[in-house]
Amino acid sequence: MMMQQQQHHHHHNHQHNSQIEGSSNPPHPSNSVSSVARSLLPTRRRLKLDPASKLYFPYEPGKQVRSAIRIKNTSKSHVAFKFQTTAPKSCFMRPPGAILAPGESIIATVFKFVELPENNEKPMEQKSKVKFKIMSLKVKGVMDYVPELFDEQKDQVAIEQILRVIFLDPERPSPALEKLKRQLADADAAVEARKKPPEDAGPRIIGEGLVIDEWKERRERYLARQQGEGVDSV
Repeated sequence: MMMQQQQHHHHHNHQHNSQIEGSSNPPHPSNSVSSVARSLLPTRRRLKLDPASKLYFPYEPGKQVRSAIRIKNTSKSHVAFKFQTTAPKSCFMRPPGAILAPGESIIATVFKFVELPENNEKPMEQKSKVKFKIMSLKVKGVMDYVPELFDEQKDQVAIEQILRVIFLDPERPSPALEKLKRQLADADAAVEARKKPPEDAGPRIIGEGLVIDEWKERRERYLARQQGEGVDSV
């Protein structure tokens, strides 16, 4: 009899548990489990980083220095990425995040202020405790990047890589330093290319007196275009 009661009790418990599971939001637990699994499985990475796990900075104490990293979307869908750092006051990234189409890549620039060494430290041996994290998130096609995407879909976010800071001696040529210079030059060129409005691609020489006219003319063109679009979209 005792045995039966125990069995019955056990059965009742089981039923009770499954009811609770059923009444909570069922897709949620499985999502968070799969995203944890995803962030632990390097095979599921969406981005290819170059350098793969380090950010190289020229060691110039008391100055703001730059590093560069190429980020490529190697997945078959659009992917948003964003940077996080343990030192937001002294480090920032350009762009801080973006959305990449499949196969698209971008060179991001990371700015960091280099502290002056403590009394007993050899300058180059200063270990930087700052770490950077690159997070990724699969998105549905073309859209504007906003950091809130990552808050809205927390359980889908994967940590792509944690990047360590490595200081390079700017006076000593090394392959890492050469590569950094090349990547920074590429990043600067890309920023310049994005800045230029397409209609001003040719060289323009404007005398002082003509600058205002040029501005007025642009504004009128812009307004006419706005009105034109307004009519078309009706």
